[in-house]
Amino acid sequence: MTRINLKLLLTVFTLITCIGWVNAQSFSITEDTVRIDEVVVTGTPVKVTRNNVPMAVSVVDRNQIEESNESALLPVLNGRVPGLFVTERGITGFGVAAGSAGQISIRGIGGNPTTGVLMLIDGHPQFMGIMGHPLPDSYVASDVERVEVIRGPASILYGSNAMGGVINIITRKQTANGTHGNARLSYGSYNTQKYMGSMGYKKDKFSVFASLNHDQTDGHRDHSDFKITNGYVKLGYDLNPHFSASSDVSIAAFKASDPGPDTLNASAGESIDILRGYWAFTLLNEFEKASGAVKVFYNFGEHDITDGFHSKDHNYGVNLYESFHLLDGNTLTTGFDFMNYGGMAENKKAMNGNGIVFADTTLSEIGAYAFTQQKLWKKLTINAGIRFQHHSQYGDIWIPSAGFAYHFNSNTTWKGTVSKGYRSPTMRELFMWGPNPKLNPETIWNYETGLLTKLGKKVQAELTFFVVEGDNMIVNVGPPNGYLNTGKVSNKGLELAVNAEPLKNLGIQATYSYINIDQPVYATPEHHFFLNASYQISKLHLSASIQQISNLDNNPSPVAVNEESYTLVNAKAKYRLSKNLHLFLSGENLLGTSYEVNRYYTMPKATVFAGLNLKF
Repeated sequence: MTRINLKLLLTVFTLITCIGWVNAQSFSITEDTVRIDEVVVTGTPVKVTRNNVPMAVSVVDRNQIEESNESALLPVLNGRVPGLFVTERGITGFGVAAGSAGQISIRGIGGNPTTGVLMLIDGHPQFMGIMGHPLPDSYVASDVERVEVIRGPASILYGSNAMGGVINIITRKQTANGTHGNARLSYGSYNTQKYMGSMGYKKDKFSVFASLNHDQTDGHRDHSDFKITNGYVKLGYDLNPHFSASSDVSIAAFKASDPGPDTLNASAGESIDILRGYWAFTLLNEFEKASGAVKVFYNFGEHDITDGFHSKDHNYGVNLYESFHLLDGNTLTTGFDFMNYGGMAENKKAMNGNGIVFADTTLSEIGAYAFTQQKLWKKLTINAGIRFQHHSQYGDIWIPSAGFAYHFNSNTTWKGTVSKGYRSPTMRELFMWGPNPKLNPETIWNYETGLLTKLGKKVQAELTFFVVEGDNMIVNVGPPNGYLNTGKVSNKGLELAVNAEPLKNLGIQATYSYINIDQPVYATPEHHFFLNASYQISKLHLSASIQQISNLDNNPSPVAVNEESYTLVNAKAKYRLSKNLHLFLSGENLLGTSYEVNRYYTMPKATVFAGLNLKF
């Protein structure tokens, strides 16, 4: 494994900081052509630019999502967000249980399954109540306006599972008056079919947005077929100038098969039948000196696997927060949240067909936090906060965080933060296979500093250096002890992101991440490089990307390490037949690279897709 000297990294970072400062002094203030001050929501409805957020934040917007040609959301993030990696196992579909994919890693934190990165939908948590991890097939691109990724602990705002970072999915809503719709269909390799339709309506204070998706494929290997149908509806109503309400519901039903490892004499795995859904209600308030929200959510699911496993789970709760602007340059946010999660898990075929119940219980967490942001001398913004969390099983934990953002001028910002992240033990770890009801939460400390600079009006660059330390990670050490707080983590590295518009119709995005880890961590490449370019020629839009992965540990087994390196090239052409109708043709893995993101699950070689997109 490549080693980078810490002093050398700090020297390079200092040099780049100096260069960025010189550039900031040299360039005049001009209108942005590259988006540098994307609006992000960091736990409150107060709109904050990236320059004032001490944490490293990436935003993937609607244009990037549409350009990707993906119906599933998570593959869109691979490469576009430095330091983040998502595993895959086939042409489409992640699956669950043995042979599944969709594991998420940010800076080497995430876990197998993913319990160290928190998925959110409009700020409320998304994970399976029993296992404690999200179901990646549930998130579809058509329902998403943008994705905000906090690369590093955000437990101060979001509580458990936000230890390694947060992926906050901001859903779409109808903003333009009248009726608007969109339909897309595509067909490609291995009889892969994707259908999507969405429609929105807005009149005065009322709005509605709805979408329906269906994907299916035969898969590139025997017994790798996949089928999913998603439905989504969002209602909104502006009660008056100060209050607005919204409610949304989502249902996803999918079936998937595990083709099993691609080895000699290996047999296919199990098939699954899953129903996932959620409902949420949000009431926002907006005043001159205060703004906040009340959010109520309910997530649920039922899983059936052909080996006899069956489960029903839930995750429901409420989030309340309010931000106050009582002093000049100050914002004080206070919040409270409650969450109850759990369910029942059994195997109907165990005990000679009599069945066995592994667990049937629930856990609850109550949290309260305060977070303040203060501007000083027009150039410096400081942030600090603390959270108190009570868990029904292990008790109490305190989570502090502090950071700063210093603006050399409007073009260049230097940021830094120190934060603690935590992850509560799941119901599976506490009460099921290899259980230990005395487990403590995992905790890490994250130290990071970064530079965000705009070089003229054509280039935006961000460089972040981080160190992550933890020594009480939950590890299954095997019988008779099962799960124990014995694991350690020591990760350090850097992340680089560049957006450029060298020509009027040419856009370029590049990211690079390096992670130095003492021991290889599943789903975490040592080097990850991504380059995407798009060009508009009259009615023709062309885009291409290259992604290079080095030293990826693709073996989910904690006792066997296998490192994979590969390069992928993708391309897409879109032609505008009319104002509302587009045709597209795309190709993935055009070099025909042989590779495995999951050990022994060979990925497809070159694949081709064609389709049309209609807007009205």
